[in-house]
Amino acid sequence: MTLAVTGATGFVGQALLDRALDNGLPVRALARRPQEPRAGVEWVTGDLDAAAALRQLVRGVEAVIHVAGVVNDAAQFERGNVAGTMSVIEACKAEGVQRLVFVSSLSAREPELSAYGASKARAEKLVRASGLDWTIIRPPGIYGPRDVDYFEMFRLARWGLMPVPPKEGRASIIHVDDLARLLLAVVPAGEGVSFETFEPDDGREHGWSHYELARAVGWAMGRRPWVVHLSRKSLERAARVDRSVRGARARLTKDRVGYMAHPDWVVSHGQRPPQGLWRPLIPTREGLKATAKWYRDNGWL
Repeated sequence: MTLAVTGATGFVGQALLDRALDNGLPVRALARRPQEPRAGVEWVTGDLDAAAALRQLVRGVEAVIHVAGVVNDAAQFERGNVAGTMSVIEACKAEGVQRLVFVSSLSAREPELSAYGASKARAEKLVRASGLDWTIIRPPGIYGPRDVDYFEMFRLARWGLMPVPPKEGRASIIHVDDLARLLLAVVPAGEGVSFETFEPDDGREHGWSHYELARAVGWAMGRRPWVVHLSRKSLERAARVDRSVRGARARLTKDRVGYMAHPDWVVSHGQRPPQGLWRPLIPTREGLKATAKWYRDNGWL
């Protein structure tokens, strides 16, 4: 079986590539720029706007895992997440590829809260209407080596002060390698997998409060940080400051505040993947500690 993967050079895509190769699966991967040769990987240079590159990517493969998307640039959500998904669907249909695994986001569950979540929800509608044999995966917050979003929490923990969203909020999370295993587990089509939308997590029944997660990250860093809950207005002010300091590289954006302030980002119990198909293997505290070590070993901290 050969898999086609979009977004293979990103955070989730790299973990998926590693896991697929560990499993002996050859991969054809899309990348915007030429990549270093890697055993088991056939690189296709192009992006989601390049119809010819997409057709080359999916030609003759058994399944496509569509990971690529825009997460931080609101001006590009429609182009990257909606039109880009439509381009992948069109390439699959043109080349006769039936199986599509789409990596969405838990934020698509509440599309009115953010432009990002709305774009993912629209992309999901395209997938469902595509006529392909599809599975949609809605991950919650994803952490692990190479991640730049949760990295902010690790860095703040080192300083001993961790501002977090409002006190009443709870959220699920998942380690990137557990997510990569799920993406491969759902590739074979069949009853209970095809035409399903799954919300995976780390197995913690009611998710994590913002305080609990902040303290867990602090523990992984060997610190006991002071955790401060911020109101929505305070988060919006912080987003403006982040934008003024880091510009386009800002991680706390106005759009992200929209869903960070929402109280419930715990995965739906009825939409967890079947246990016979997949279950998380990485205990979150151990995963956080290993992630902190990776940040240190690679000079991020």
